Amino acid sequence: MTATDHTRLPSSTSEPLPAFGGVYAGKKVFVTGHTGFKGSWLCEWLLLLGAKVFSYSIDCREPSLFSQLKLQQRIHDMRGDTRDLQSLRQALSSVKPEFVFHLAAQSLVRQSYTDPVGTFTTNVIGSVNVMEAVRMTLDRCITIMITTDKCYKNRGRPRAYRETDPLGGHDPYRASKAAPEIAIAAYRHSFF
Repeated sequence: MTATDHTRLPSSTSEPLPAFGGVYAGKKVFVTGHTGFKGSWLCEWLLLLGAKVFSYSIDCREPSLFSQLKLQQRIHDMRGDTRDLQSLRQALSSVKPEFVFHLAAQSLVRQSYTDPVGTFTTNVIGSVNVMEAVRMTLDRCITIMITTDKCYKNRGRPRAYRETDPLGGHDPYRASKAAPEIAIAAYRHSFF
């Protein structure tokens, strides 16, 4: 194995992976939506990279990857709703992370039809609240806002979506994922 081969897993959980030049090693990383499938994988990956993971999410549905990975014992597990700006600000202020990954979302298309208001408030207001909490609480922080390819207008093409494709959605789920993209761009240009 050469010095540049980063595919080897560490021999123990205390040895961080050398990937990404060690940028996450020893850093505080705040993850919203950590109890979901993608959030759980992200937390596991960040732990392998040597990060100190702080998380913020509502309770998870069982069975869950979060429980299977036993993440509750390995990360700083905080429970809260991104729709509650004050609680979110307090959590961010107490951690003072160097990185924020926002994954919290209502991610079920069928549920968006039975609870469109909950879907919109979680996906739009929750995203705006994360950016607002970062803006009001942290001096410097790298913030990564995760959405989905469902934010793009479905034109029935067989190719993958591109970031230059138009946003849109004729159903509550797609529309609730397109709207944060506009809000993210507004915050990036106005404040960050």
